[in-house]
Amino acid sequence: MRKTKEQASYNNTVFKVSAVIILLFTIWGALSPDSLAKNASAVFNFTSHSFGWFYLFSVACFVAFCLFLAFSKYGNIRLGQDHDKPDFSYFTWISMLFSAGFGVGIVFWGVAEPLTHFANPPLSGIEPKSAEAARVAMRYSFFNWGIHQWSVFTIVGLALAYFQFRKKSKSLVSETLNGIKIKRGSSYIKTSVNILAVIATVTGVATSLGMGVLQINGGLNYVFSIPNNAWIQSGIVVVMLALYLTSATTGLNKGIKLLSNTNMVLVLILMTFFLFRGPTVFILESFVLGIGDYLQHFTEMSFYLTPYSGDAWVHDWTVFYWAWVIAWSPFVGSFVARISRGRTIREFVIGVLIVPPVIAFMWMAIFGGTGLYMDLFQNTAIADAVSKDVTTAIFVLLKEFPFYFFFSIIMIALIVIFLVTSADSAVFVLAMMTSNGNLNPSNIVKIIWGVLMAGITIVLIISSGLKGLQAASLVSALPFTIILILISVSLYKSLYLEQKSLKQEQSSFNIQRKAQ
Repeated sequence: MRKTKEQASYNNTVFKVSAVIILLFTIWGALSPDSLAKNASAVFNFTSHSFGWFYLFSVACFVAFCLFLAFSKYGNIRLGQDHDKPDFSYFTWISMLFSAGFGVGIVFWGVAEPLTHFANPPLSGIEPKSAEAARVAMRYSFFNWGIHQWSVFTIVGLALAYFQFRKKSKSLVSETLNGIKIKRGSSYIKTSVNILAVIATVTGVATSLGMGVLQINGGLNYVFSIPNNAWIQSGIVVVMLALYLTSATTGLNKGIKLLSNTNMVLVLILMTFFLFRGPTVFILESFVLGIGDYLQHFTEMSFYLTPYSGDAWVHDWTVFYWAWVIAWSPFVGSFVARISRGRTIREFVIGVLIVPPVIAFMWMAIFGGTGLYMDLFQNTAIADAVSKDVTTAIFVLLKEFPFYFFFSIIMIALIVIFLVTSADSAVFVLAMMTSNGNLNPSNIVKIIWGVLMAGITIVLIISSGLKGLQAASLVSALPFTIILILISVSLYKSLYLEQKSLKQEQSSFNIQRKAQ
């Protein structure tokens, strides 16, 4: 009896093993949340402090590699056949990149991070809540949300798009290693890589989903006095589950495209309004100065560690961010690759590596910069409020403006749409990863992964909150960093051999032409 398409889609080792691992992890947290919280904290501390140097060095190398590819002879190679054209317009493409890559993180930390660094400066010897502290806060906020984050997404997305559309390989992370010849056990290695990619994706997305849910509950509590507890947060996750499964099952060209465009429009409207309603000159000056400080201290921040003082700041912030985006990278990379057929390598790198960070810098300068201005010159206490509850940061800022209630609802709606966009994109990618690279996976597999992702998010929130979410990302990111290095080597070798082959063919053609 022949298997149906739905049965065949999840009758494979990658789906079975990864789903079981995630399910067992979820059950562990549900039955023994204290045990999960304790172990999560221990793993978080050990991983971030023992391997922080590895994360920083690796990601700095990824930035250099991406820039090299964009401006080298490989930049004109098309991700697809030479005649392929892009599937999406620039606006839709950038909207999808921004929504999938940043998700709710930029809304969560857009005010919270600059104000947190303002109150607790990253560098020693700086007076908290001073003008110098504000400047350093903006510089490090730009750095943490800059091209280093997106270099990781660029590597994975570029490799997947190249092997998938140009070399006709399957849409699997393991296929990006085809440039490296593995003599023994290649099938087992590739299966292991795909399983690890799935686990990293689930934990990375659960981190973002969990942070968004905490922020929604924080906003509802601050604006509407709705209780802030695990029961409400679990209910929000269930509502999110219904929304993102509805979107994911409608397909890439409908639900995900519509939500991504809606996201971008809302972001642009909010940024434009608060740019001109807030301290406009201060925002523009802080944006320009922040860019200058970012470029001036780029190398220093890329390798900044504190072995002599033992300060934990860099591990709690930059190292966590790099681990987080590495855990995100299989998902974002797969999604970015899926929507980027027909782009050249140069176009891809500039679009993925540069454009989203610039939008993030503008968001930080407008909302974070406004918060800094109010604390510095209007004697507000936004930084103190953020220190008490980081999830309410954006709502504390909005309260200083007219139409507070209206804009709070808009911001909550934006957070919800960001969450749904990220989650439905993740469900699509997870289904694709566990369906042997099928570009149009079945709805049954999407639903299974949607439910498992919601389950692990609830468990992590209940057991250990934000710390548990962070730990989950760090654990899966460590081995995947090694895979990213191998992917980079594989991609370069493949590009080199392709160019060499084309050069030989051109040389042979010229010789034949002369002989005639």
